[in-house]
Amino acid sequence: MAETHTVHFVNRCGRGTPTLVRAGQILSTGGDFTSNGPFSSAIAYLQTGNCLLNGERCTTIETTLVNPNPSLPGSGSSTDITLIPPHEFSVTTGFSYFHGCDGAGHTWDNANCNTAFHKPDDTGVQVACQVNDVNLQITFC
Repeated sequence: MAETHTVHFVNRCGRGTPTLVRAGQILSTGGDFTSNGPFSSAIAYLQTGNCLLNGERCTTIETTLVNPNPSLPGSGSSTDITLIPPHEFSVTTGFSYFHGCDGAGHTWDNANCNTAFHKPDDTGVQVACQVNDVNLQITFC
């Protein structure tokens, strides 16, 4: 069976547009996005009118959803939130995996959360998942 991953958005803010971007291309503006194969180096944010294409000026989630290679430990999915400038806190943002690693994730409700990237070497804030075909829910507010 082929590898698949879905990104699902929940927007509880009453404003803004959930946005999923990879390689400078908008892939979703709120609807579910399913990748038939590995899905790497994507970002997501709530477009409130202030965000630039790559999430600058907003709270931004970075994700790679891939099936792990059994011969390469740690080669599966990884997701985090970045507040590394020019990114900055904009709205409460959270993520969690589902259909594998259920519930693993984080929620950020302020600019000082210690589970977000504030500088490039904050690597301990990434949340990994070593399960095939894992999906990701991203929640705003």
